[in-house]
Amino acid sequence: MAGGSGERFWPLSTKENPKQLLSLASNKSMIRETVERILNLVDYDDIYIATNAIQAVGIKKQIPELREENIIIEPAFRDTAAAIAYGSTYISKYENNPTITVLAADHLIEDVDGFIESLKLAKEEAERGSIVTLGVKPTKPETGYGYIQLNTLSINQICSTKRFMEKPNYETALDYLNDGNYVWNSGMFIFKYDTIMNELEKYVPNHVQTIQKLQPIIKNHTGIELSKKVKDLFNTFKRISIDYAVMEKSQIIKCIPVDIGWNDVGGFNSLPDLFQLDQESNVVKNANYFFLDSNNNIVISDKEESLITTIGVTNMVIVDSHNGILICDRSETEKIKLLLTKLSKLEIIE
Repeated sequence: MAGGSGERFWPLSTKENPKQLLSLASNKSMIRETVERILNLVDYDDIYIATNAIQAVGIKKQIPELREENIIIEPAFRDTAAAIAYGSTYISKYENNPTITVLAADHLIEDVDGFIESLKLAKEEAERGSIVTLGVKPTKPETGYGYIQLNTLSINQICSTKRFMEKPNYETALDYLNDGNYVWNSGMFIFKYDTIMNELEKYVPNHVQTIQKLQPIIKNHTGIELSKKVKDLFNTFKRISIDYAVMEKSQIIKCIPVDIGWNDVGGFNSLPDLFQLDQESNVVKNANYFFLDSNNNIVISDKEESLITTIGVTNMVIVDSHNGILICDRSETEKIKLLLTKLSKLEIIE
């Protein structure tokens, strides 16, 4: 899944160039890293990227090895339940009842071998009729992730799930960490096509009704032509996430806890986990940063040899980009979306 609005890393990211197309942790884009990671298990013919028309151009540029028909262009954003139902149905026209792994294009994983082994185990369990999710063993009381409660937590073993939990406050997250039987909900799912459609029929029948109407069109078209032909029907999908639609209700969910150095890079404050900090705990990427009495800052540029200087600045995000300059307290980064809304209304950005 490679959509997104390009908001969390603005001004580095835009609608046309969202997070997955950025080179944040290395000299490769995140989507390039994701594709190369999964090539340890499948080849290019078995990789499908679901995106939108605006971002499809950038994805084709990043992954030129991918066939045109392996890029699924969604005509609108109707959340992850619709994206998974639609994308899975598209894949099923090439293979009867395929086993499908749903991944995000913007996650980082350090232990690739461990990740691939967990997917192999998940495939075996999915082919027995389960929906399998990878749950990440928590390393801190993180409030930015949902959690899954397990009966017992055994790394890289099939575990039974008790319930899916929403993003907690700090005290609750600390309780989860100390309990030892909670994992972060990574949003990675493995299932057979018939299995996910049966569960959608139980819990969100609207999706299956829409899919049944879409199937004849999906069967005969691909690419932007398909996107245009399904637009009206696609908008009849109820807007709901796959977690709310299925995962929190289904009785056939299994979880494989993993410890693979996973990071979903949710925003600027994720970056200190990815980089070696300087002597004052600053993160610096692609910038010549000179400072006096400044610490705990995140300083990034997408310009060559950008000079950035600070005096007496603490706990700030400073971004010097071709799209604009952002200076923001690290505790206020969630307001970037609000800022972009205002800029859009003023027609400063599109």
